[in-house]
Amino acid sequence: MKTILVVEDDIDVHNLIKELLVKKQYSILDAYSGTESIMIIEKEKVDLILLDLMLPGLNGEEIIKKVKNIPIIVISAKNSQEDKVNVLLDGANDYITKPFNNEELLARVEVQLRTSESKEEDNNIIKYKEIVLNKDSHSIYIGKNEITLTKTEFAIIKQLLLQNGKTITKTKLLEKIFEDTDDCDENSLKVHISNIRKKIRKITDEEYIESVWGIGFKMCE
Repeated sequence: MKTILVVEDDIDVHNLIKELLVKKQYSILDAYSGTESIMIIEKEKVDLILLDLMLPGLNGEEIIKKVKNIPIIVISAKNSQEDKVNVLLDGANDYITKPFNNEELLARVEVQLRTSESKEEDNNIIKYKEIVLNKDSHSIYIGKNEITLTKTEFAIIKQLLLQNGKTITKTKLLEKIFEDTDDCDENSLKVHISNIRKKIRKITDEEYIESVWGIGFKMCE
């Protein structure tokens, strides 16, 4: 269930928006001031913010500048072109003027949530030549063939892929791998990489992992 933060100090408008969203089975968080909204954002996972501009405490424009990585739809009585342009340039994703059409509001909410979800999915996918790695599902494919890797092997190839073809030193690679698993040290690293290569060779003759003598490893160009 997606969570939407409604930031609106007019109780009647706030309740109307909340009622519309609850009927669509969204989870709602309520804020009636700018300061309250920031406190909620710092504590809760928020998927979308519906934001009035004229608020007690911090105003909407200030909130937009503070919030990162959460889509924002401004709902405001301010209807000048300058107001719209300024908040969109400052980071808002959409702008609706009051009074608003209920169905249009719901449609815009759905679009922003869908777009945000698509971006999250894109961030979970790493592609390199024929390799497709999904960080979320911990799966890796070469073409249509899935490779079964151990947790440590998956952590290694994920870090190599994240380098975009650049060389990563053994020390840095071990440091990055440790974020996912502690089951790897300098002595076992070569063994794990050898095992990954063997599993890849069962699917394709193309070499994917290159040893850079005296430094570390990289994905083959």
